[in-house]
Amino acid sequence: MERVRQLSVRPEMSVDELVRGMEGCGFGARRLAHAVEIYQEMVEGDYRKFFTLAGAMVPAGMRDLISDLIRRGMIDVLVTTGANLVHDIVESFSHHRLGYVEADDSELRRSGISRIYDVYITDDDFVRFEELLQDLLPDRDDPISGRELLAEMGSRIDDRRSILRSASDCGVPVFCPAITDSMIGLQAWLHRQTKKLNIDLLDDVKEIVDICYESERAGILIVGGGVPKNFALQSMLVTPNSFRLAIQLTTDHPEAGGLSGATLSEAISWGKIDPEAKHVTVYGDATITLPLIVASVITRVEGGRD
Repeated sequence: MERVRQLSVRPEMSVDELVRGMEGCGFGARRLAHAVEIYQEMVEGDYRKFFTLAGAMVPAGMRDLISDLIRRGMIDVLVTTGANLVHDIVESFSHHRLGYVEADDSELRRSGISRIYDVYITDDDFVRFEELLQDLLPDRDDPISGRELLAEMGSRIDDRRSILRSASDCGVPVFCPAITDSMIGLQAWLHRQTKKLNIDLLDDVKEIVDICYESERAGILIVGGGVPKNFALQSMLVTPNSFRLAIQLTTDHPEAGGLSGATLSEAISWGKIDPEAKHVTVYGDATITLPLIVASVITRVEGGRD
């Protein structure tokens, strides 16, 4: 057995140097360092790279990070929540604001402010979002898949930092299996009261299953769990393939039986992840763990450029 190596931190230490030092530590440090190794292999190897994004990651400030990963070719397939895409669109014309957890929520409501933990967004931003979305949504009679809808919307967003715009520019499919559980779904329903819009969400299943069929070597990075996690993992069930590399970033634990806490080992029992797969779950706030992993991998892959 290897001995524990005590971590030494020095001034001007790079993120990758810190992570390499964590390789010899125990607990979460070791798990995070292992996640970096797996993600590096996923990026440098011949793998189709799936990325699932749940939780309020865009309001918390992770939008540009995801957009950068898309433009760097480090995401081939993105599965996310409608909420993250709503806030992505809001960021294309406005911004979220830092607030206080201890705020008087009744007073915030009277002031036209909604709170996501310590992040604020105003009613005025949602009004502008609703107006913009009516322009982004197409007016067409023929059926359109959710993936096609998001690609078309992304192509109409001016902000190149947008996740949807970046995915559209780079040809990266974006799936949002619970799109109706968001303000995009609500606005799409309102849009259809006066215009033509026929979204075929079952066609999304066909599209992602086809991608999985073509992915003999696939890896997945799961942020948060939820519907995006299951939608991506279950799509492998009807194919001869399974994920060979897997990383999960979560704050949930498996004892309660919830999806976001379900271990990657459990997914092996379903045939979603290969029994010989390299996999690790990193427990912690993904707004901390994800940037550390990405910064370290980019340094290794790109030699410190950018």
